[in-house]
Amino acid sequence: MILSDRSIRQELARGRIVVKPFYPNCVQPSSIDLHLSNEFRVFKHSTHPVIDVRKKFGEYTELIKVKDDTPFIIHPNEFVLGSTVENVEIPGDIVGRLEGKSSLGRLGIIIHATAGYVDPGWKGRLTLEISNVGKIPVTLYPDMKIAQLSFLMMTTPADNLYGSKKTNNRYQYQRGPTESKIFKG
Repeated sequence: MILSDRSIRQELARGRIVVKPFYPNCVQPSSIDLHLSNEFRVFKHSTHPVIDVRKKFGEYTELIKVKDDTPFIIHPNEFVLGSTVENVEIPGDIVGRLEGKSSLGRLGIIIHATAGYVDPGWKGRLTLEISNVGKIPVTLYPDMKIAQLSFLMMTTPADNLYGSKKTNNRYQYQRGPTESKIFKG
């Protein structure tokens, strides 16, 4: 069951879903709009010819911070990591679905390759896997609406929340665009 705007507001008021900072006007009929931070991780392809997913590969991206009114320009066929401004916390009986804003999709901007699912128990800012599949560079500005997060009620609470010792929780509490930690198994 997908939560409606009324249910989202109720869960926020109860403190079961946390979105900080929270802007009431960002609640849509069945989702909450999230904003783009000013931090991006750009791949250093000229110094790293390959990423071996079985080895700790060190830092293979460079952190770029743009000023408030300065755009980050994403070029055609470019892939970068971004992050939401908002810190999100989800309870044990709800999952989140992260999707891009359709207005950006119509320009060729995709905000996740595979990480559109937010597990129950998640706490932190969301890393965005941003691609420009269009043919023209696109400007992305800090604090612009970049994504929408919808919520689905589970049939029962999860036994093993994201962040518990029994789950793979290598990204819990992340605070900005975070590199892959696949080498950790």
